[in-house]
Amino acid sequence: MNADLNWRPLEIGPSDVGAAATAEGLLAHLRDHGDLEDLLVKEKAVVFRGFGVAPGELDGALDLLLPNRLAYVHGNSPRTKVGKNVYTSTEYPQEYTISMHNEMSYAHQWPARLAFYCEVAPATGGATPVVDGVRWLEALDDEVREAFAGGVRYTQNLHDGYGLGKSWQQTFETDDRGAVEEFLAGAEAGWEWKADGTLRITQLRRATTRHPVDGTEVWFNQADQWHAAGLGDETAATLARILPPEDLPQSVTFADGSPIPAEWVLQIRDRGLDSAVDVDWNAGDLLLIDNVMVGHGRRPFTGSRRVLVAMSNSAADAARAEQLRTAVDAA
Repeated sequence: MNADLNWRPLEIGPSDVGAAATAEGLLAHLRDHGDLEDLLVKEKAVVFRGFGVAPGELDGALDLLLPNRLAYVHGNSPRTKVGKNVYTSTEYPQEYTISMHNEMSYAHQWPARLAFYCEVAPATGGATPVVDGVRWLEALDDEVREAFAGGVRYTQNLHDGYGLGKSWQQTFETDDRGAVEEFLAGAEAGWEWKADGTLRITQLRRATTRHPVDGTEVWFNQADQWHAAGLGDETAATLARILPPEDLPQSVTFADGSPIPAEWVLQIRDRGLDSAVDVDWNAGDLLLIDNVMVGHGRRPFTGSRRVLVAMSNSAADAARAEQLRTAVDAA
């Protein structure tokens, strides 16, 4: 399947759908529209702009946009939980670009949808770039795509409260080792508790995936974010002086354990960003994306940008979860 080089997220404003320029106008449109599954498969990403959704009105919109809001369990990005499975989008320093990625593509299961909400728009910059996964895959050299065909191996070292990166308690939102082990067993991950309390996790994953509805193959891994080369020469060199590769907070190799060349990592990062389309923010805007078809990132910014994120599984998964809850309640 060839990528549409002119692809952009669909923008929906009040005048486009004959709705009031208010949060209630958006809610009425979403209620009338029904489930967004077909629209997302077709458009891949949708921006709801001009409805002026206030922070106190966000939950109502998210309840309609996301069929089953998920906790950010096993997420590796620094975030703060600010509501009912609503998080800050990232707390990475504002002067840096965050490269393109599909949320939790390194995990056994990942959210099907993401919704971003702009509470405070930045003074300058701060766009959320989004990239069509087909275009990203096709932008890579043949030798890179072929080399990654065997998949990748992710390694995490999660400390016990003090150290670089996130602790295992923060990552899994629990201090129960048994609950963490149960989660990892279900995620087909390997793990080891170190003497200092560090939890080392290894995961073998594919480098591409296919969309569950239309079968489209997309680039779907976070090799460039987990590889030291993606951090820049100076940062990578500093980490190399502090820690051996196997003890870094996160690292990645090919599935067989062989190293991924730094130049390929940079190609993946740069071509993803070059292929992306920027979504600029106004306070009250919402962006809904299909997390399989579309990668996202963040441009540098100035000022007090505050963008929140929530995630969900698919409508089908949500229905199965509700059936399970009903069966448990009836037992």
